[in-house]
Amino acid sequence: MSEQQRAPRTSWTFLTHHARVLVMISRDAEVRLRDLAVGCGVTERAVQAIVSDLEGAGYLTRSRRGRRNHYQVARHAFFRHPAEARYEIDGFLDLFAGLPPPPDGSPSPSS
Repeated sequence: MSEQQRAPRTSWTFLTHHARVLVMISRDAEVRLRDLAVGCGVTERAVQAIVSDLEGAGYLTRSRRGRRNHYQVARHAFFRHPAEARYEIDGFLDLFAGLPPPPDGSPSPSS
């Protein structure tokens, strides 16, 4: 077996960018798009599109409070995929949003 075949594949993750954005918003209802982009490792434009997707699908609502956006997550919305469609997202958010983020924003060594 070659070294390349033994090396772990790192081009995929368990959570999508949509899931990460939703988790981060559930942690901080007034998080900035810039901070979401840094936390997810994508551009602000990508985060804008993700937030629009989530809002359009009913997973969150967005309102203005002064110069900042304020988000409200619809915790009783259901997952989109048919395999999980009977489950609400609140348990997922409780699991992941309850975890403290790494202090410097980087992944923890155990991930």
